[in-house]
Amino acid sequence: MTVRLAAYFLIAAALLTAVPALGAPIARGVLSELNLARTNPKGYVSHLEQLRRKFHGKNYRPDRRTQVVTMEGTKAVDEAIRFLSRVKPLPPLKWSDGLASAASDLVKEQEETGSTGHNARSGNMKERIERHGRWSGKIGENIGYGPAEARLIVMQLIIDDGVPDRGHRKNIFDRKFTMVGAACGEHPVFRSMCAMDFAGDFSE
Repeated sequence: MTVRLAAYFLIAAALLTAVPALGAPIARGVLSELNLARTNPKGYVSHLEQLRRKFHGKNYRPDRRTQVVTMEGTKAVDEAIRFLSRVKPLPPLKWSDGLASAASDLVKEQEETGSTGHNARSGNMKERIERHGRWSGKIGENIGYGPAEARLIVMQLIIDDGVPDRGHRKNIFDRKFTMVGAACGEHPVFRSMCAMDFAGDFSE
């Protein structure tokens, strides 16, 4: 089976097996993975190296029966590995219930509509965040589709296959962000999704 991708580096196993129960446990796991990557980027390289072993050019093969065609393949993985090898460690992000609620607004809507992206009936990123509190500094948002495990979700966004400016990775390693909230759920097209909202500071 071949799954063709556009802009999203999806892990085929997440598409072929039952999606585990998503929600708060996965979201908290995403926080742990984000902080593991931020505080020990060189140590996180080993996880990407394990993933790379399952690549053959642009094809990702998690098992003998499944093939995922990515946009950049090993090029994007290798570039992410080089980035992690040289970036300086950052302080861990603090969890924000308000930012998690803003992310949840988007997840709940896209669970129903099957849509993707940052702009939705629930508003844009700024509007969703400001419904749940006050932010200062700067804000940002990451959305991952496909993977249903925290580590795969975060690796997807660090690799950022098909995203020229690596904007998701930049958010993860932005020193100006000190807080994050995440929400994960099912998606009718990609089976699962996870949204993360970041802020320099945030108060509910």
